[in-house]
Amino acid sequence: MATTEEVKKLATLARISVEDAELEKFTKEFDAILAYVGQLEKLELPKGKGNEKPPLRNVMREDGTPHAPGAYTDKLVEQFPSKEGDALSVKQIITHD
Repeated sequence: MATTEEVKKLATLARISVEDAELEKFTKEFDAILAYVGQLEKLELPKGKGNEKPPLRNVMREDGTPHAPGAYTDKLVEQFPSKEGDALSVKQIITHD
């Protein structure tokens, strides 16, 4: 069974504030969560075949053209706030001081 001190410690680790009035409620909820997760300890997995790890493989999509090149370019350029010649201009967010 969890104590209010343990709940306070977990709240501190999670960087959340828990009012003293809510501690009892959270302690009960925490116990219920632990009891639910504790059911995994009772789980019996079949022994033997099927317990080996599957081989590692990389799943990649087929290369292809998802849409025609430039299909959305004009629409994006129309909505952009400022341009410098053929380039789109954005506000500088990184400085090299």
